[in-house]
Amino acid sequence: MRLTPQGYFWVWAAAIAASAPVLAADYPTKAVRFIVPFPAGAGADTTVRAIGRKLSDYWGKPVVVDNRPGIPGMQYAAQANPDGYTLVLGSGASMVTAPLTISTLPYAPKDFTPVSGAVQNPPILVANPAIAVKSIKELIAVAKSKPGALNYNSSGTGGPNHLAMELFTSMTGTRMVHVPYKGGAPAVIDLIAGHVQLGFHVIMTVMPHMKSGKLVPLGVGSTQRASAVPDIPAIAETVPGFEYTIWYAIFAPARTPSAVVDKVSSDVQRALKEPDIAQPFATQGMEPHPTSPQGLASYIREDTARWSKIVKERNLKVE
Repeated sequence: MRLTPQGYFWVWAAAIAASAPVLAADYPTKAVRFIVPFPAGAGADTTVRAIGRKLSDYWGKPVVVDNRPGIPGMQYAAQANPDGYTLVLGSGASMVTAPLTISTLPYAPKDFTPVSGAVQNPPILVANPAIAVKSIKELIAVAKSKPGALNYNSSGTGGPNHLAMELFTSMTGTRMVHVPYKGGAPAVIDLIAGHVQLGFHVIMTVMPHMKSGKLVPLGVGSTQRASAVPDIPAIAETVPGFEYTIWYAIFAPARTPSAVVDKVSSDVQRALKEPDIAQPFATQGMEPHPTSPQGLASYIREDTARWSKIVKERNLKVE
């Protein structure tokens, strides 16, 4: 019997459908590349390497970390073959705030498939002691009494730390001046020196300066208190509904087979729950955040809604 072109199509489709579970069960059959759009040695890089070691143990195949810092790394991953052998570490910055504020971005969130959450790294709002505030309540009172007198720094216009302070001033009815920096390190140095007065920064970065009294902790951005600094209140305790969490998650190129995505997600979640992974993260102020693909997608929708509102309200665009 000769098959029509339509017949060949259905035979091909049936063969693919029949082989999909087998392919997922056998995955991976070779090394998996993990794109990390951060420099080697950065907190995000060490996160991927720790997870990668566990996945390699589970799979019996190498997990190769490929550092491609910045936007080029995300673009490369977006264009990779969607066969499950390329994964990428995305973040709130790369998957939410950058697409909202950068019109020339060479990739879009739709170019990726959510796999699993990885870690959250709650930032903390700290102040130079010279402004004489020790709590969020006191900060709001001073800011309202002197509109525009206080300033805050960030690692760049349109970046997450900038948007977080714009959200804070919007929710509290205050006005402060933004001072952008090219990176977090110089921002912290000038904050300690008193050239700027406030700023959101990663807990572990400013922890020594909080202990020495050079910086005053006011509140963490996560909705709950951070395990690394349990005595410091969450900003949401004073400003209900406020949330700003630095997060990292694992993605695959769009159209990666769902069975493969589910397998990777399950194994990543398993890895994040192992004590020898969770404990080192805790010492760095990071908290494991394992999620299903659906849970990660829902989290991103909520995060996008929160930041798109403030971007539109404040007309925050980076050309």
